[in-house]
Amino acid sequence: MGIQSESTLKARIWAVLVALLLIPSALLAQERKVDPTWLHRYVPQLSELRTNLASETCHYKAIFGEGDAESQILQSFSRFAQVTLDAGGKCQSTLYDRQEEIYFVLQGQGVLEYGDQTYPLRANDFTYLPPGIKHSVANSSNESLRVLVMGVKIPQSISISTPLPQPKIVNLADVKEQTVQGHPSSVLYKLLAGPRQANVDAIDDAYVIKSFFWMDFAPGGTNFPHHHQTAEEIYLVLDGQGDMVAGGGMDGIEGRHAAKAGDAYYFRSNCTVGFYNQDTPGAKAHILGVRSPIPFAKGDD
Repeated sequence: MGIQSESTLKARIWAVLVALLLIPSALLAQERKVDPTWLHRYVPQLSELRTNLASETCHYKAIFGEGDAESQILQSFSRFAQVTLDAGGKCQSTLYDRQEEIYFVLQGQGVLEYGDQTYPLRANDFTYLPPGIKHSVANSSNESLRVLVMGVKIPQSISISTPLPQPKIVNLADVKEQTVQGHPSSVLYKLLAGPRQANVDAIDDAYVIKSFFWMDFAPGGTNFPHHHQTAEEIYLVLDGQGDMVAGGGMDGIEGRHAAKAGDAYYFRSNCTVGFYNQDTPGAKAHILGVRSPIPFAKGDD
């Protein structure tokens, strides 16, 4: 009995020593966080941040990119944010040497300051802002003004031209709906902005941005889950509700997530992305999307 007790005690001591040796490696493994393949934010719940764009009357919410806790995951996008301007408010003027931006007016009316000139803005207006031009936005009304701000980095390998003397400002209502090859007819697109060498978008002036678009989903409509091997993409649900597809794809299983107005999703390259609208009479859903190639990616999709 004494021999057995001593052997048992030695075995237990050895087991404890092995466990103690394993603790440091386990802690190290826990310290390394795996980058997610997609991100989700609910815009109404985001906090305001102070950035180079914000002011006392211009309130900045980082959705993705600059100011967001996981901004390092984005490769091409510099920011995807919302600014809300008080009545008579104004954002700080900015100028980027190697970034291009798109502004989309979600609510209200105001003015775009472009260089030394000003231009009126109203709800559902959008405009492209090239690098090398000082710009800002101000609220010219007694109501709040909300603007979606999208920024994309321009690689050093791309030559930049002199900015146009005047911005192109287009309203969503003036862009025709259409189907897009490879997607079902249950979703109609408005192609808002894209590359300068293209001739399919309302504004074709971008250096890097592949596509800025609006989607109109019929009841039960879908754009079919898909992925982009050389691009990252962002969706913002403007109204309606349904199932957002983010990730998954293993053995044909989709990663479905209930989505509603105010939900925003970022998708890394090669991440499964899609949307299913509610299949009930009269159910409509509208989503703004923007896609940009990842830096140094070869090929196109």
